[in-house]
Amino acid sequence: MGKIGSLLGVVFTVLLIVGLYSSSGEAFHGGGTGECQGCHTMHDLTGSQQQTARPTGSQKNPSLLKGPDPSSTCLACHMAPGGTSQPQGHYVSTSEADMPTGRPPVQLTPGGDFGWLKKNFSWGPGATRAGDSPGERHGHSIIAASFNYVGDTRNTMAPQGTYPADQLSCISCHDPHGRYRRLADGTITTGGASIFASGSYSQSPDPDATGAVGSYRLLAGKGYQPKYLGGGVAFTADPPAAITPASFNREESSADTRVAYGSGMSEWCENCHAASHQDGSVATRHPSGNSKRLTRNVINHYNSYIASGKTGGNASSSYTSMVPFEMGTKDYAALKRTANNNGSDRAGPDLGKGSPNVMCLSCHRAHASGWDSMTRWNMKSEFLVYKGIYPGIDNSAPPELAQGRTSSDIQKTFYDRPSTSYAYYQRSLCNKCHVKD
Repeated sequence: MGKIGSLLGVVFTVLLIVGLYSSSGEAFHGGGTGECQGCHTMHDLTGSQQQTARPTGSQKNPSLLKGPDPSSTCLACHMAPGGTSQPQGHYVSTSEADMPTGRPPVQLTPGGDFGWLKKNFSWGPGATRAGDSPGERHGHSIIAASFNYVGDTRNTMAPQGTYPADQLSCISCHDPHGRYRRLADGTITTGGASIFASGSYSQSPDPDATGAVGSYRLLAGKGYQPKYLGGGVAFTADPPAAITPASFNREESSADTRVAYGSGMSEWCENCHAASHQDGSVATRHPSGNSKRLTRNVINHYNSYIASGKTGGNASSSYTSMVPFEMGTKDYAALKRTANNNGSDRAGPDLGKGSPNVMCLSCHRAHASGWDSMTRWNMKSEFLVYKGIYPGIDNSAPPELAQGRTSSDIQKTFYDRPSTSYAYYQRSLCNKCHVKD
């Protein structure tokens, strides 16, 4: 009985660990690297499902990856299989089979779905069409040969940066070996105490004297650049302080998925986009970062704004994940209390709780979106909601508002919020901070 009891205890512990983190794929990564054979093959790919994709000749893979390139290897697990009709767990890309013409990508992680890179939109008649929105403008154009993701044909370098676009992959941002860790004193490092768990989630344990937790989303930090990439593009900033709820890939018609962004996100983005938002002296730049604190007027606008023509909101319920902000803190206890997906904390920015600021992700998705420049909403249209509905080519909306998209496409960019969440004639969500309508 003693041996059976011990065995059951081990099984229960394993199931608890897997169950606790399975929604985020954490059972594999564990906050750091997964088992080596999950991504690499020791000798060759004989018998592997990825065998046909293996590079040959001068293009052979020196890292013995299971895919022909880093992103293909990542998407072998993070691409939703065909027949996936709902957002699920750790998927960041929708299968081509699940998004034929007229059907939007499915996955709804805070970072967005890379599937939008394969959605091309145009509007206006024939050769005189009024505009176009090619897929490559919708996000980070990762290169993943096994899944038909190709590089950016317009930008040779990261906008306002020097990172080569033809080398962009998942591991351009995420350290595949998960070396970056947060110690008990908040320090981000690649050494010291070993990683024993993820540090990304509201239920993640805290680091202590005996062990560290992984950096947010396995993001890389100072000194990092992929092994295959030469030149002086090593990161100069560490990963941001942020926490996400355990269940984060979901539609938001009833409650927002609130990622608690603490500090350092814009500084981290500037590892590749160094001159993107350094100051507000140039008309095309929007101030962003730890030093760009929200003014009292902006905070009042944010907390009061509900929809176009409708103000009177309050600070306790003003938050929207369509326009998130950085809390201006590295207090992980506070971040864990804030991250949620059930509306338990809907508070807007508050000067009495940290020093809130605007950040890159206040306007952009990290991976991709349905709009140019991977913005969270359409910044090239007068109305987001027109006559009470999302404008689309399927409902006779003006072409300059639908911009080649169906109403379903547009609703998906709002993470399935009904159009009634907004005004009958809803204008840009820039007004959440800059009330003018």
